[in-house]
Amino acid sequence: MTFLLTALPDQAIVFYRDTLGLGYQRDDGFALIFHNGPTMLRISKVPAHSPANHTILGWEVADIATSVAELADKGVAFEHYPGMGQDEHGIATFPNGDKVAWFRDPDGNVLSLSQHA
Repeated sequence: MTFLLTALPDQAIVFYRDTLGLGYQRDDGFALIFHNGPTMLRISKVPAHSPANHTILGWEVADIATSVAELADKGVAFEHYPGMGQDEHGIATFPNGDKVAWFRDPDGNVLSLSQHA
């Protein structure tokens, strides 16, 4: 099980269900419940939220360029960080060949896609 916070539950449902394609199960009154394969994602509803400035949740993908393009087509904006050597799509390639792209959910939580070499 993985936990996140949201002060924007209606926007979070649309983002995680429709944009990211996670299986939305229900709103239990305290949290939004999603399934990402066998892993439950529980997004707790809070009155206010200050997101961390680091990645809090990520997904391994087989082809990061395709995944980034698909999310960009759905309106996801990818972060660009100074000194990370990212390409125009926001994909950073590290010396060992690993690739990462970062984006934010409606609450500003930093999420990522990774393709490991």
